[in-house]
Amino acid sequence: MSVNPVWTEPVPQPSRSARFRATLESPGLSFLMEAHDGISARIVEEAGFSGIWASGLTVSAALGVRDSNEASWTQVLDVLEFMSDASTLPILLDGDTGYGNFNNFRRLVRKLCQRRIAAVCIEDKLFPKTNSFVGEGQPLADVAEFCGKIKAGKDGQSDDEFCVIARVEALIAGRGMAEALNRAEAYHAAGADGILIHSKKAQADEILEFSREWAGRAPLVIVPTKYYATPTQAFRQAGIDMVIWANHNLRAAIQAMREVSGRIARDESLIGIEAAIAPLEDVFALTDNQELVAAERRYLEPATPTSAVVLAASRGQPLGALTEDKPKCMVDVRGQPLLHRLVATLRDGGVGPVTVVRGYAKQAVDAGGLGGVDYLDNDAYAETGEARSLACAADRLTGPSLVSYGDILFRRFILDGLMAAEGDIVLAVDAHWRGRPDRAAKQNADLVTCSRPFTGNYLADSDVQVVTIGEPVGGREAHGEWIGLARLTAAGAARVGQELAAMAADGSLDRAGLPELWQRLVEAGEQIDVLYVAGHWLDVNDAFDLAQARNFL
Repeated sequence: MSVNPVWTEPVPQPSRSARFRATLESPGLSFLMEAHDGISARIVEEAGFSGIWASGLTVSAALGVRDSNEASWTQVLDVLEFMSDASTLPILLDGDTGYGNFNNFRRLVRKLCQRRIAAVCIEDKLFPKTNSFVGEGQPLADVAEFCGKIKAGKDGQSDDEFCVIARVEALIAGRGMAEALNRAEAYHAAGADGILIHSKKAQADEILEFSREWAGRAPLVIVPTKYYATPTQAFRQAGIDMVIWANHNLRAAIQAMREVSGRIARDESLIGIEAAIAPLEDVFALTDNQELVAAERRYLEPATPTSAVVLAASRGQPLGALTEDKPKCMVDVRGQPLLHRLVATLRDGGVGPVTVVRGYAKQAVDAGGLGGVDYLDNDAYAETGEARSLACAADRLTGPSLVSYGDILFRRFILDGLMAAEGDIVLAVDAHWRGRPDRAAKQNADLVTCSRPFTGNYLADSDVQVVTIGEPVGGREAHGEWIGLARLTAAGAARVGQELAAMAADGSLDRAGLPELWQRLVEAGEQIDVLYVAGHWLDVNDAFDLAQARNFL
């Protein structure tokens, strides 16, 4: 007898403000990390922090202005909205002095609640604010006036869990411990959900003394920017509730950008820094490009699918014993054959179905159970080249198509770039082949001269055509190397099919590679466009290439 499942109400998830309050009031020590824009907010979440400190200093600096309320509160709100969209973490805004009087502050709080910001911290100084680490003896707000501002903020919040943290600047201003404690007590009585006690001394003595005197009357928050050498365990033992690492992501970014910009300016090249910086796919991952790809598949009119032909007929003799019983497309690279990795990349990029043209040891060729893959055979693989293998699949070139060698690995963004490129026939050409000793030494590199050399300016590099390919151009004249990947529109595929038939008719097909096919099309007046890439791919021809492939993944 079947039993009907019992429907249960979904368990509501706590809001960001509720999570922040729980973190603030929890018995252990918690940590917030500074962020100043959407991507840094996502990186903070990726690192595993429980919340974000939206620093007034770093948000202002990222906008290129001083930490003196030169960025308006609405400009700060715009930044916060991007941060809130980019991360699911609760955000505590460094609200400076509240951007004016009680009325400005309560309006700010309403707007923060609308944008799902969990909390705001305001300091008891005068508007416009001066950074706490600049100068001495800064004037402080009147206690009664600041208490009124706290009350107005609490009355103005539309989210019951929203927190207002009162930042006490008495120690910064040199007013002493007694005034710091008196101010903190007044702010707590006015409704502050927590107290941030600030200091610019290199030792934490006055912070620890304050914590002892405060005795846990309300959650206590600190910012150890100046007394950073104090062991974190001392904060735990003192009963402090929350530590803010307040400006370190921006400072790290400044240092890194200076080093990279200086190196590029000196070298007039990207070769020396490309391997030391985050790859483009890291940027795409942080900005969630995959979600957009999935959304396009769901919401846009379905486009004509792009099929692929993978040319995998050759053995790969230089790989020796590794290809005695299988072709090089099936050589293992970190637990998967090359062909499996290639087909998976194509499938992830929305390309399919895939036709694999086999030859040597054809019974050993398979796509590892991946669907949408079938096989054709070039049984004359030993006496013919890639053009004959492509001709075996000519009847598959009936619409948008991708043509690929079977022994290449490449980063996904290269495929994305090809799929988005205009032109009926587009080749991916590596402009950095000279900077790679493994490429410059090869005699079989498919060198290309183009209508314009690579500039690194993506707009300038978007309208480049092949002039010659596979000709004896010489290393100094070549602008790049074709990586073995081409995209064809339906019209381009038809034109390629016509040229393959012409080559079969004039007897040149069997001895030709694909560079000869592309060159014939150029000489016939066909425009072949270039998508410049800067590395991020490799092919596997010998043992050195195989070692490189294992490092590539």
